[in-house]
Amino acid sequence: MRQTGTIALPGETPSPSGPEWGQVIGLPVTAGGMTTVCQEILRLARRGDSGQVCVANVHMLVEARRDAGLRGVLERASLVVTDGNPLVWQLRRHGFSHARQVRGPDLMIGLCEAAAAEGLPVYFYGGDQALMAALVDALRRRLPALRIAGAEAAPLLPRQPEPDEATIERIRGSGARLVFVGLGCPKQEFWMQAHRAHLDAVLVGVGQAFGIAAGIVPEAPAWMRRSGLEWLFRLASEPRRLWRRYLVTNTLFAAYVLGDAARGMVSGPPDR
Repeated sequence: MRQTGTIALPGETPSPSGPEWGQVIGLPVTAGGMTTVCQEILRLARRGDSGQVCVANVHMLVEARRDAGLRGVLERASLVVTDGNPLVWQLRRHGFSHARQVRGPDLMIGLCEAAAAEGLPVYFYGGDQALMAALVDALRRRLPALRIAGAEAAPLLPRQPEPDEATIERIRGSGARLVFVGLGCPKQEFWMQAHRAHLDAVLVGVGQAFGIAAGIVPEAPAWMRRSGLEWLFRLASEPRRLWRRYLVTNTLFAAYVLGDAARGMVSGPPDR
């Protein structure tokens, strides 16, 4: 297996000490950019360490604030990266000037590019048969050298899935070092927690990244992503399904931020 050493993205200097941790609405969040996050994930994957990466946005943090089980998942995760710009803005307010947005779709593609260069096998779990076939086809055209160890459609699963021995054996037998999980929040976070200890791989929950990479799910324009308005694009795309989620979670997030500020809570490093 050849190694490329480090990833360096334009305009971003990786932290020499690796990822740092802050808090947003009382929950642990990794303060760093794409370069730092990718390097840490690849470091674990090269060694065959088990790990769990949660790609967090406002919805995930609000759910975790209200759900002790999900809070525990985030507290035990290897990384909780900043998919949502409001998380970045809160970290910067409390001194983490190097915090950057780390979007799930960009993280998945960046890791796949590095895995292709290094010969690291990757696995995809989630979605249905049609989506997984389209994803594999798109990735093979984009990254011919990528070693796709498996791409498995997920069955209908409960909110908190139990470890599945057959799935564990398939993933272990594939030799995958990176496993991308696309089940949606919070199901994918609970799935990763249940399976993490049984796999010699880093599990990365990427939400809708499969559909975006496959060209099935439309992506917000770059200016909306930079402005923290990706949620508005998604709401306009699926108003019936998402209006209640965004109304509730965005309102609660703002209330938690204001409430924590009134109580003098800061986003310093959490105990880990």
